[in-house]
Amino acid sequence: MDEELAFASIAYQGKLLRRGELSPVELTQLYLDRIDTYDEQLNSYLTVPAERALASAHAAETAIQAGDWRGPLHGIPLALKDLFAVTGLPTTAGSLILQDQIAPRDATAARLLFEAGAVLLGKTQLVEFAFGGAGINHHYGTPWNPWDLDEHRLPGGSSSGSGVAVSAGLAGAALGTDTGGSVRIPASFSGLVGLKPTFGRISNAGIYPLDSGLDSVGPMARTVGDAALIYDVLRGPDVEDPNTLDQPIDGPTNDLDMDLSGVRLCVPREYFWVDVDAETEAAVRATTQVFAELGAHVDEISLETLDQLSEMRQRSVAAGLTHGTLSSVETCVRLGTELGERLGDFDPIISARMIEGRHVLATDYISLQRAWSVLRTEALDALQDVGALLVPTTPFPAPTVAETDDETGPYWQINGMCLRNTSAVSLLGLCAISLPCGFTRGGLPIGLQLIAKPWEEARLLRLAQAYESATQWHHRFPDLTALG
Repeated sequence: MDEELAFASIAYQGKLLRRGELSPVELTQLYLDRIDTYDEQLNSYLTVPAERALASAHAAETAIQAGDWRGPLHGIPLALKDLFAVTGLPTTAGSLILQDQIAPRDATAARLLFEAGAVLLGKTQLVEFAFGGAGINHHYGTPWNPWDLDEHRLPGGSSSGSGVAVSAGLAGAALGTDTGGSVRIPASFSGLVGLKPTFGRISNAGIYPLDSGLDSVGPMARTVGDAALIYDVLRGPDVEDPNTLDQPIDGPTNDLDMDLSGVRLCVPREYFWVDVDAETEAAVRATTQVFAELGAHVDEISLETLDQLSEMRQRSVAAGLTHGTLSSVETCVRLGTELGERLGDFDPIISARMIEGRHVLATDYISLQRAWSVLRTEALDALQDVGALLVPTTPFPAPTVAETDDETGPYWQINGMCLRNTSAVSLLGLCAISLPCGFTRGGLPIGLQLIAKPWEEARLLRLAQAYESATQWHHRFPDLTALG
């Protein structure tokens, strides 16, 4: 019964809590016990303030019993990627550089969750400074993907710990951040739902940045409905983040039912299918039949804009960004002093990407920024009549950590391929969601990525809900018996 409850949707847990059939203290203690049992190997958390969590759970219990119910997240135990400031707790960003910095106040997203009554279980692992898609962290250890307990497989990054914690039933749900795929990649590798909203939809105030023009807060959850519950609490303007002001109003997501009759869904022929393995391609292409049976019109299309993505990558390399993107320039500026004085405290695979930013000419930087702006406009025009694109989230299921050991070769290739299909979405200014669409013969999750125009998160959630309701992939969970 405890295991069923640990893997239950937070929507279901919330109903039990509101009716008094489940105590927030009991639920929080269940997750804390599972963390004690399983996280020594899984290594998903950096900080677990257990006493604080139980105190919050007791407060939620008292309020609910008194009739002061704050909503569907009241009493729900959640985790936060360790980029989110939480009063009194360290915000390491997965780095030794920041390990002693204690936050004086909450990030806006954290505050909104706490005001909704959520209980903080802890802060989760990540790639150093969120700068990587594979999920490797050489300082604090790389979290263990729970879908294979025999071989250490990549959790995906950079929100590696959030993905592992939710997938393993060590949290009801979690928050990550997504700059180039950091919510969607671990969601794909861990069999979860991961939403990457449009930049500016959710406040970034109080979150340690990677790229201040791309970073997006996103929920990671076991179901689409759970992701929508969290998204509803977080979305909207915040005076502390000007990027959230004067944005289009999103449709309601309290009802995710959608008639797909006549909705046009498209599978692009270009870019997203390069080097995709056979099992991933088969699983993702099989989703088109499900959507067609639900009434959608699904077809293949050619988008000339996508052909330019590879050209943009070549231009970045020519500018000196062999392993990085324009984010390398911003991180180098932010951490330039530390790179000079404490280089040995950086993970070499992270510092290498940052140092590239030091040598990019201002003319190249501005030229690339302008080119991306033009490409975003072209992409938006090309997608005007498209409800969503259907593509693989990642070209393959989770590789083993051993495959990335040689930092001079395989790591860069694998990290780049992890990010290939997700970073394009971010750079084009679109929104996207990853959800499970199958498993390999070896039992590893496969992710489907739905991509939509900016500000169409509600549409994405409804499309994802329609697919999830017609399939059973979200009912599968990793077997942790060998660890217990």
